[in-house]
Amino acid sequence: MKYKILIVDDEKDVISLLKDYFEMEDYLVYTAKDGVEAINQLNCKPDIILLDINMPKMDGFEVCKRIRSFIHCPILFLTAKIEDQDKINGLLLGGDDYIVKPFSIEELGARVLAHLRREGRKSGKEEVQFFDELIIQYSERKLFYNQEVIHLTKTEFDIVEILSMNKGRVFSKEALYEKLWGYDKEGDSNIITEHIRRIRGKIAKSYNQEVIETVWGVGYRWIG
Repeated sequence: MKYKILIVDDEKDVISLLKDYFEMEDYLVYTAKDGVEAINQLNCKPDIILLDINMPKMDGFEVCKRIRSFIHCPILFLTAKIEDQDKINGLLLGGDDYIVKPFSIEELGARVLAHLRREGRKSGKEEVQFFDELIIQYSERKLFYNQEVIHLTKTEFDIVEILSMNKGRVFSKEALYEKLWGYDKEGDSNIITEHIRRIRGKIAKSYNQEVIETVWGVGYRWIG
């Protein structure tokens, strides 16, 4: 199985160099040019992240701070220069290593592989999806906005899980009802409409973008 690596840097030449190298080393390579794009790319579930510190919109330290509670893979900071206090801050935020530019591409490759080979790191990965500031942590059955929990009932989370793990697919009320309670359960599938209304209301208190779309006459789908 190929390792997946996410490379985050605002310098196109650096991204191009690293992408070419790691693809030749048989990695699956994903890239982002800033911190915001990096968070949205995390749904690729990388095995390791190379994260530039100095970037527009959101620097590498802030990205690490926001994602570390949800992502267990190694994070290696890329930086042109580094002070001792910056190293301390980065490690306290959950970074695993620093690579100082300019660097030897072979040394970087060796350090990446060394981190990937560490016993037990991959086994700690959790099933998680990121939608900008909205984060779904499936193993803990929790929904977060900007690291704050949005409290859902069991059924509400079950609906979020079904829709979000099948992004773009339309589910009718009847299909959702059957997935939640089975074919033999007696009841009214219109209860799904009420659950969707409650989920939307809870999310809207924190997040001002629509995530569950109504497809009139058909059902609902997650658009993220």
